Amino acid sequence: MSRQKQTQLRKSVAVFANSDVRRSVIQLVNTILPFLVLWFLAYQSLSISIWLTLGLAVVASGFVIRIFIIFHDCTHSSFFKSPKANRMVGTLTGIITLFAFEKWKRSHAIHHATSSNLDKRGTGDVWVMTVNEYKEASFWRRLAYRLYRNPIIMFGLGPLYLFLLSNRFNRKGARRKERLNTYFINLSIVVIYASLIWIVGWQAFLIIQLPILFLSGSLGIWLFYVQHQFEDSYFENEAEWDYVKAAVDGSSYYKLPKIIQWVTGNIGYHHVHHLSPKVPNYHLEDAHESTPPLQKATTITLLTSLQSIRFRLYDEASRTFISFKELKTLQKNTNVNISMKTSVQEK
Repeated sequence: MSRQKQTQLRKSVAVFANSDVRRSVIQLVNTILPFLVLWFLAYQSLSISIWLTLGLAVVASGFVIRIFIIFHDCTHSSFFKSPKANRMVGTLTGIITLFAFEKWKRSHAIHHATSSNLDKRGTGDVWVMTVNEYKEASFWRRLAYRLYRNPIIMFGLGPLYLFLLSNRFNRKGARRKERLNTYFINLSIVVIYASLIWIVGWQAFLIIQLPILFLSGSLGIWLFYVQHQFEDSYFENEAEWDYVKAAVDGSSYYKLPKIIQWVTGNIGYHHVHHLSPKVPNYHLEDAHESTPPLQKATTITLLTSLQSIRFRLYDEASRTFISFKELKTLQKNTNVNISMKTSVQEK
């Protein structure tokens, strides 16, 4: 895509980078209020059936994902025009989702500025190693990477790591504003959780809250993972890296059923979001439908997205993701070719 076409593409999407206070408020009401009602109903249903309680908790976890999308928009200052409103709502939704607003705002901004850049990995993104990096890594680093990319650990233990550790502590060198925001959110969580435990009891609290956090956390990680980890995803070194290509070719269009699309706040239009982070979630679909070039982005569905589970390493030679099993085949073929060349030279 030429520079002129890239500029035109960004201008076409920029039209949708406007928040609508009315739609934002409606989204707050139809997201946070149902979550609170579901939590209350889950508690009330404990006297009827624990399975009913767990079922309500599952539904509530979907609303937590939607609340996180609001939080996410606030970190981009796209949910409201007012920076103060974004900060206040972002902090509130951060308390509900257990994410530190200012801390995540910084790391996520770096993710957008460096997504698909092989020379600037490591902040706000999923750990990706290239084939050559993996080959040259020590045994312990390979083991750590294999454990990290294991679905059970990533989607099973990942939420616990995020909620209990990563989101609770400030990074080294964090500015005062960021540190204070993390402290405030942590304190708010402690007060709210302690109050709920005092009101409903610790057993009821855990039966309801743990499934909500685990499911929303696992699905949230999955959404973040799958939209950059597809077979022919764009990755490039700094010298050749291009922001527009990284957005359109390095982020997928996750075509989801309408109900799931609503629950996930249109985040399936991830290519649009990366091209213009200022577009609020409720305008993403319109931007996609109104911009033909964006409709050419890699499309994945619920079924095809499952293939990404086996993607482990990025092969710079073939410019695709491969599995550990495919790496073994690749190494075996390389060894065979070397042996054949050596044999020919000796003859």
